Amino acid sequence: MAYDADAIVIGAGLAGLVAATELADAGKRVIILDQEPEQTLGGQAWRSFGGLFFVDSPEQRRLRIRDLRALALQDWMGSAAFDRDEDHWPRRWAEAYIDFAAGEKRSWLHAQGMRWFPVVGWAERGGSLATGHGNSVPRFHITWGTGTGVVEPFIRRAREAEQNGRISFRFRHRVTALVTNAGSVDGVEGEILVPSDVKRSEPSSRIVAGSFRLRAQAIIVSSGGIGGNHHLVRRNWPRRLGTPKHLISGVPDHVDGLMLGIAERAGAHLINGDRMWHYVEGVHNWDPIWTKHAIRILPGPSSLWFDADGNRLPAPCMPGFDTLSTLDYIMKSGYDYSWFVLNQTIVKKEFTLSGSEQNPDFTSKSWRQVAKRALGGVPAPVQAFLDNGEDFIVEKELPDLVWRMNALTGDNLIDERRLRAQIEARDREVDNPYTKDAQITAIRGARNYIGDRLVRVVPPHKILDPKHGPLIAVRLNILTRKSLGGIETDLSARALKADGEPLAGVYAAGEAAGFGGGGMHGYNSLEGTFLGGCIFSGRIAGRAAAKSV
Repeated sequence: MAYDADAIVIGAGLAGLVAATELADAGKRVIILDQEPEQTLGGQAWRSFGGLFFVDSPEQRRLRIRDLRALALQDWMGSAAFDRDEDHWPRRWAEAYIDFAAGEKRSWLHAQGMRWFPVVGWAERGGSLATGHGNSVPRFHITWGTGTGVVEPFIRRAREAEQNGRISFRFRHRVTALVTNAGSVDGVEGEILVPSDVKRSEPSSRIVAGSFRLRAQAIIVSSGGIGGNHHLVRRNWPRRLGTPKHLISGVPDHVDGLMLGIAERAGAHLINGDRMWHYVEGVHNWDPIWTKHAIRILPGPSSLWFDADGNRLPAPCMPGFDTLSTLDYIMKSGYDYSWFVLNQTIVKKEFTLSGSEQNPDFTSKSWRQVAKRALGGVPAPVQAFLDNGEDFIVEKELPDLVWRMNALTGDNLIDERRLRAQIEARDREVDNPYTKDAQITAIRGARNYIGDRLVRVVPPHKILDPKHGPLIAVRLNILTRKSLGGIETDLSARALKADGEPLAGVYAAGEAAGFGGGGMHGYNSLEGTFLGGCIFSGRIAGRAAAKSV
């Protein structure tokens, strides 16, 4: 039986597009399969904020940020906290990715037309010791055009390869099995779903119109993670983080993780399924696209963070510092929600919402709009949530704010006198240039960085000062997002079996491979590393597969 292509790529997201275009550039014939319609080309990356992790970039050097491969590796390993036998390949992928981020990553992407905002963001700052979790320096480079700007070069390359006959897209093709012959996987079979004209990321029909069977010498699994499938999220949820009652989704319904089970049944080894990257700053989207659609707040460091009982969270559980430590603290509180309390001054400068749609200035590449954001005023997407979001409360006086906080949850847990006492205690600490309050120290440290001082972090001030009002409270929910584990792979992106031997014919890339190796992030992400992980692992998978066929 003849092959239908040299390689089949399962998933038309960023990792799949990178792998396919590398194969096509090597002269190979590629079929890209995706269960969603054509309008979802680019997957989750298209909707992302477009942050990329670089080490010692020109943008960093212009801002006098001194970054080194050794420092980045220190941060990565302190965050990953690898501690399992199966962390052999994830650790090696982590080291290789740091080499890529400190080496040719930026120049390779720049040559394809990608550009970045000149102010580097400082995400996941840690808040512990030098050897612990977090970025020691700013490394979050916002791509000009956000997520659309990240996927555009690879969509362009894929469309060019489609025109010259190297790539064929098969949308609405859902793989249900990998086919094995003579000990090697050499094909896929599945269902053809009915055509769908839904908008990007809207739930599409699962009605089956037919079936298909295709053969190729190499199969690349780049089908994404499990964040849209709350059943799988709960099944893999780590005991160390309690059991959440309520989850909202930071990814569309089609991010269902079903391909991972299909790969496992064919012999692929899944590892680190309990390592996940879910956010604690999720809010319900007032204009939802997918089921339980959530948006993540990307906060500056100044909002006060309280648990459901109205207790201020301790360091390092501060906005933008340590995501999983904060998730752990919140889950141990007995509730799965928490609160930001802030004011108008803070929301103007420090609130950014994740995603390409929520940042039209960066997405449209409008310097004029970016300048307006920097000059002050609440960004329009943030104001829309203040006006319409069910999790947002705005009041002039604290008693009214607390009343509405209790009314929103129905739990009546917040005592206005206790909350006021904690806020006033914090406010007293800004009267002097020195303090024992770790959050105020962190704010002052952040403002030593010119990027934060200019566009991200407000000067320390009294939260309850009417000059900075009105007051704002935001209920924060747990938002599902990324799988940090997945298909175990070697450094050639070959899927491995449980005995450590390659599953012949199968490669894995992107989130399906834990972004490389089955979990190169370990327990924690440094941010800006998910898109980069898709690019890196997709490139390796495509090049390795091209050599094998």
